[in-house]
Amino acid sequence: MDDRKKILLLEDDTILAQTMKALLEQENYNVTLVEDGEEVLNATYEKKYDLYLFDINVPLLNGTQTLKLLREAQDTTPTFFITALRDTTSILKGFDCGCDDYIKKPFDPDELLARVKAVMKRNNPVIKYKNITFDLLENRLILDKEELSLGSVEKNVFALLIKNIGRTVDKTVFFEYMNKPSDAALRVLISKLKKMLNIDISNTKGVGYKLEKL
Repeated sequence: MDDRKKILLLEDDTILAQTMKALLEQENYNVTLVEDGEEVLNATYEKKYDLYLFDINVPLLNGTQTLKLLREAQDTTPTFFITALRDTTSILKGFDCGCDDYIKKPFDPDELLARVKAVMKRNNPVIKYKNITFDLLENRLILDKEELSLGSVEKNVFALLIKNIGRTVDKTVFFEYMNKPSDAALRVLISKLKKMLNIDISNTKGVGYKLEKL
């Protein structure tokens, strides 16, 4: 399973859209490109994203209308407007409908990347547990100051556990991140993590697994 951070990009200028998509993908983000507000609503119904980047002047539903609908549906995904609208009224309207940042075109690519990385990091903090440090943004696992080399499946399984310390994670959630999901394969993964990290992971029979509180 692709464990890259997911960005939904709403931009109807084809050349700019492809340029932005390539820029973000170079930084290892998974970018979905759409051209109008209705496509946004369809995309967010099918998949959860980590960040929205919306132009405002797009066909059908514009960017502010689209974000307003998402916020009314309790979608709190961080959202940047990237737009040629530079007047104070447009900026205030953007923040009023729920955006987290407002970037004026033309923009500096490095500035855009810095802002994207900052919001990703803010929403994905470093979690510490015993002698383990797990960076959710970079998907890096450090044990006693040494980075461990784990496969993406192992890291995703551990991420689910450490983000839900003290709570049982249903086995079907783990299965979503496994190439060939089964109870037996999950047991092997959990056993490997327990031995490698010396952590207490309990099994709720038939339900799932839990990383115990310290």
